Amino acid sequence: MGIQVPEKAEWIRTMISEFQRIASHLVFLGTYGLDIGALTPFFYCFREREKILDLFEALCGARLTYNYIRIGGVARDLPKGWLGRAEETVDYLEKRFDELDDLLTFNKIFVARTVGIGVIPPEMAMDYGLTGPMIRASGIPYDVRKAQPYSVYEQVEFDVVTHTGCDCWARVWVRSQEMRQSLRIIRQCIAKLRTFPEPDFDAPYDPSPHVMAKVPPKPKPKPNDVYVAIESPRGELGVYMVSDGSEKPYRMKIRGPAFVNLSVLPAVAPGHKVADLVAIVGNVDIVMGEVDR
Repeated sequence: MGIQVPEKAEWIRTMISEFQRIASHLVFLGTYGLDIGALTPFFYCFREREKILDLFEALCGARLTYNYIRIGGVARDLPKGWLGRAEETVDYLEKRFDELDDLLTFNKIFVARTVGIGVIPPEMAMDYGLTGPMIRASGIPYDVRKAQPYSVYEQVEFDVVTHTGCDCWARVWVRSQEMRQSLRIIRQCIAKLRTFPEPDFDAPYDPSPHVMAKVPPKPKPKPNDVYVAIESPRGELGVYMVSDGSEKPYRMKIRGPAFVNLSVLPAVAPGHKVADLVAIVGNVDIVMGEVDR
């Protein structure tokens, strides 16, 4: 379409995406703890997630069905004082992640229930097209943000977290460490965003040209086909789209990572006890709305 997203919007998008990655991993850790029989971590994880949802609510007015990142940029500039609140939230979360590790990740009972369970060797992970923490916990450092950089990921420093355990515990540990890397990225985004001029907070609602490009009311891409992927919390979320030159796509296919990751279960489950199967299924971090779309 030839649309150039403003630089500031790209930094905001990256920051928001990393906050969402943390929020998603917190839901996983809390609910996975419930699967194994740990109740307390659920409350801790959702308490921390609420801090992030407060920030999202200040941006777009919603806490679940966000409508902030748009074609061409973001809906509006950051509210007054938002970066300061974001920085406070990062400082807060950094202290809490160690607490969550002590409470759940390195808990003796949790370790006993997850170490050596649901082993996915690297070859199997690749054969089934796994991505995200599922493949990185099998020792393969595949991350779309590094392999096919988008937005401003080439301009920020972060490590691709891997583990060679290949089991349920390794996949939990990878996610817990990824949250720390997300905080690292967010700090860099905040520092960069402070260098941009502040918007006119008294102006009426109108997307600033600093955060939103000019987009036709009914975009009509030239006839072509394209596949674009991002690194979602569950892995490679891709969209394949074919344009015939009209305002509606001729064809569209979404590659949902939860659906793909779930396909490995028949290969992993045999030989485990029923109680272990609960740990294996929950460990995939599936979203059934995505799987059964």
